[in-house]
Parts: sequence; structure tokens; C-alpha cells
Amino acid sequence: MKYITTINDEEFIIEIEHNNQILVNGVRYDIDFQHLPEADVLSLLLNNQSFEAVVESRDDIWEVLTKGELYTVKVQDERAYRLAKARGVASDVVGEVQIKSPMPGLIVAVPVTEGQHVQKGDKVIILESMKMENELLAPKAGVVARISVAQGASVEKDQVLAVIMDEAEQQAAIGEQ
Repeated sequence: MKYITTINDEEFIIEIEHNNQILVNGVRYDIDFQHLPEADVLSLLLNNQSFEAVVESRDDIWEVLTKGELYTVKVQDERAYRLAKARGVASDVVGEVQIKSPMPGLIVAVPVTEGQHVQKGDKVIILESMKMENELLAPKAGVVARISVAQGASVEKDQVLAVIMDEAEQQAAIGEQ
């Protein structure tokens, strides 16, 4: 079966084959995939190269943290992808977005302030976990509506760290106050 996978605005066509192989945009890869429940980490061997990742599902989006980088991933089977395209459904993230901690850790830096305009991909929070600094990026352009943590704070998995809103939503929220 074919899956259309969008990673940070770049599309890939992935076909899952038998014998632990996949095709990514026509290129064949040998894979071995394991879930390590004791650390809540996924382990992937891709052409004998090892990767570890923390993966979390949020609505129809997956957040994948690997090697200190956070990726926003949307996976659709070929049928759902074609239906969404035919309906003109945008793949952009709309509405309020909560940036949550993908794992327990320590806030190293908060390079943004409330009310600041950010672009998709801007650094919002820098989290240290498992001896690695992880940059949590804005999944969309908008206004930082709320920051719930400060530098030096300890955070738990799934704790809301910041909220980004569309500019129009931010203006409406200010008008209601």
C-alpha cells in the first residue's frame, strides 16, 4: 500500500513491501523497527543505520523527535490523500496549536515572548532531555499567545509549554477581554 507522508512541508511516497523493505520515492530501504517500551522509544534500523525516536500522535499529525530535531509528520493512505486534494482540504495547521513536551526534561531556553509573531519552523522552546538539546519549532506561523514555562523549569511529557494562535484568533481573544 502507498502512503503519502508530509514531513515539514516535504512530501514523500512510501510503499511498504514484504521482507522488511520499504520504497521511499522509489528508493528501496531495508528496515527493522522495534518499540522499546521501557524507555518509550522507537528503534529503527534503516539500511543498517540505527535511529532512535520518540513519536507522539496529535489528532492526525505525528510528532517525531530524533537526534535533537522535532519533525511534524502527516501520513495519509493514497485514497485519503486524493480525496483531501479533490476536496481542496489544506494540509496547513489551522487554529490554536499547543506545543507540548514530547518527553520529560529541563527548559534550556525560551527564545520567544508572548505576543511575538513567529514563522513556521521558528524555535519556540529548547528542551534538554536524555542529555540532548531538542528544539521545539513553531508548527505554523502565528502569534505566541501563551508561554507556560520559563528557563530552568522541569517539565513532564505532554505538558503544554506554549500556545500559538492565528493572528485573527489572537485579535478576537484580545477583543473579548
